[in-house]
Amino acid sequence: MVEMRVAGIALDAASRSPIVLLRDPSGRRQVPIWIDQAQAQNILAGLSDDIPPRPLSHDLMASLLEIGGLTLERVIIHAIEDNTFRAVLKLSGAGGGSELDARPSDAIALALRTGSGIWMLEEVVADASIPVDAEADAEDAADFRRFLDAVSPAELVRQISKAHPEAPAEGGEAEGEADGEPDAAPDAGPDAEPDADSEADPGSPGGTIPG
Repeated sequence: MVEMRVAGIALDAASRSPIVLLRDPSGRRQVPIWIDQAQAQNILAGLSDDIPPRPLSHDLMASLLEIGGLTLERVIIHAIEDNTFRAVLKLSGAGGGSELDARPSDAIALALRTGSGIWMLEEVVADASIPVDAEADAEDAADFRRFLDAVSPAELVRQISKAHPEAPAEGGEAEGEADGEPDAAPDAGPDAEPDADSEADPGSPGGTIPG
């Protein structure tokens, strides 16, 4: 397995959907995972040192784990099925260890709050990684932050609803239609099956790559 780190959030140039970028220790490979705006904000909040005035959902999850005597040892992104990344939470406690199925974006957001490792099977990295373009990544991250600064709450809800016409805004990673579908792997175009989305340009996650 490969321990990954969150390199940041980028925007898909075509769909304007956020992408969380996971980078390997060498800094030469990164894996893009398509998410929605709400999930991107949850991950950005985990990356930030700012403490929200009220606990967000993943802050609450981390507190519940602590109260329950459970430790999140690591997050493991272990497969790509139907163009969607699959992940588990590896938990330990007084009663022993267990694994809990989780959506990758939730798992990443929780790992950031608990200081837990984010791991990915080597075959998943090999299948889904793209070359790193640090300059383009920084530009895309700045672009996404500008987007968040400019968008109103009502417009954000409309953006999420547009990406998930049959799902509530908060449930971004539920099974749904393409074009910005959460936890999507970079293997399918905008007309693919549920949980698929456009791919990223090998030189920059902000474009569209051929399959």
